[in-house]
Amino acid sequence: MKVSVYRKAHFNAAHRLHVADWSDEKNKSVFGKCNMPNYHGHNYVMEVKLTGDIDPQTGYVMDLGILKSIMEAEVIERYDHRNLNLDVPDFKNLNPTVENIAVTIFNRLREKIDEQLALGLRLYETERNFVDIEE
Repeated sequence: MKVSVYRKAHFNAAHRLHVADWSDEKNKSVFGKCNMPNYHGHNYVMEVKLTGDIDPQTGYVMDLGILKSIMEAEVIERYDHRNLNLDVPDFKNLNPTVENIAVTIFNRLREKIDEQLALGLRLYETERNFVDIEE
């Protein structure tokens, strides 16, 4: 039997959706208010899902305290209260759309979590806009 455990966290970050190779008019047309030159922010909510077998000794799929520490080191400390475009090297050459942010977070977490556990990630940019990634 496979069991899934979840951990939720949040971070606040600013960004601007912009493609440097495009004209200002095209950027405004494609990204609208998200292209404002002085950036805008979101209160992101991240849900991490791990699916696997329960360890017969600990009773855990994974110690959620360890997962919390990984999420804090790999995501919260890097992204919270940052301008993603200017302060976070992950987005130096990558447009920080919610899709790209989610993929970047997923890849960071995947490197730190046992490969025997299936990883899922849900990232809310707003209450109505979110991305799901599942293995």
